[in-house]
Amino acid sequence: MFGSLICIFVGNLILGAAFGPAFVGGLAWSGALLYFCFFNFFAMKFAEKCNSLFDATVELYHRYDDVDARVENPYEPGSIEADLFTKNWIDTVQWHLEDIIRDPDINPVDALALKRRIDKSNQDRTDLVEEIDTYFREKFADVQVREDATINTESPAWAVDRLSILALKIYHMQEQASRQDVDAAHVERCQGKLAVLLEQRADLTAAIDQLLDDIAAGRKYMKVYRQMKLYNDPATNPVLYGKK
Repeated sequence: MFGSLICIFVGNLILGAAFGPAFVGGLAWSGALLYFCFFNFFAMKFAEKCNSLFDATVELYHRYDDVDARVENPYEPGSIEADLFTKNWIDTVQWHLEDIIRDPDINPVDALALKRRIDKSNQDRTDLVEEIDTYFREKFADVQVREDATINTESPAWAVDRLSILALKIYHMQEQASRQDVDAAHVERCQGKLAVLLEQRADLTAAIDQLLDDIAAGRKYMKVYRQMKLYNDPATNPVLYGKK
């Protein structure tokens, strides 16, 4: 616990330096990478590491606060960290696209373009979750599964997907709980919701790490079911194949 607290403190100092007024792109990436490495040094479990990476990525997005911002992935290509960064970046951009499309005064043409973009983002998110599950499947490929092993209700990567979304919910609920332009009732409601979200993340984090421990020990096993989004496939969407 003490080591984790020191790690959080030092990591936040690094991120503060990287994302401060004298922001330099390369320094920012180094700060985020070092931040994640500190947590690795203290041997945090996988889901805990995800939380720190997701929080850093959400913070990075809000340095730009622009759905069209382009950033370089700071992690080694092909690594699980790179996939987690990309996953959370997609989620964060989509979160803000969902805000924009709900503008009651939005131009219908712009709204349609946004809807198409959100559809593509959802497919990208799904594809990436499946890539992360492939990482887990390969990682545990040589595990001797016990005869009494059971399967979980969801794969590890889909549980990690929920962690990514929780990082966004926590960031934005904290933002709401800190507003100065609203009444005390609004702040109190948001503080209560924030407490629930933090508890939910703690529970989910523990559950994911327990699941991974169980899979590694052969007490549970995983299957990867590829998502079948019929509406995105021209061969299965009747509106699309009917026009051929």
